[in-house]
Amino acid sequence: MIFRLKQGKALRYRPRMNSDLLKAIDAALAGDWDRAHKIVQQDEDDPLFCWVHAVLHKIEGDAGNSRYWYSRTTHSYGEFSNVEQKLAAIKHEVESGR
Repeated sequence: MIFRLKQGKALRYRPRMNSDLLKAIDAALAGDWDRAHKIVQQDEDDPLFCWVHAVLHKIEGDAGNSRYWYSRTTHSYGEFSNVEQKLAAIKHEVESGR
C-alpha cells in the first residue's frame, strides 16, 4: 500500500507501525496507560496514532488534551460512547490496513 504526500512523494505502508499501534491498543485495554502513551508518542503525525493518543487522554480525564489529539484525526471527541468501542474501532482500522 502506498500513500501519496503533498509534494508527490510516496510513503509506503509500515507494518511495524501497525504492530506498535496494536501494542498500544492492547496496553490501553489492559489498563497500562503509561505504556500505551509511550508507544503513541512515537509518531505524532500519523492520524491513527493521534486517534489512540486522543482516546488515552480521554481515559485520563484530560478533555482539552484529548480534543487536541482528536483535531488531528478525522474523528470527533464524542463519536463513541465508551473507550472499548473506540479502541475496537481503531484496532479494526489498523488490522484492515487503514
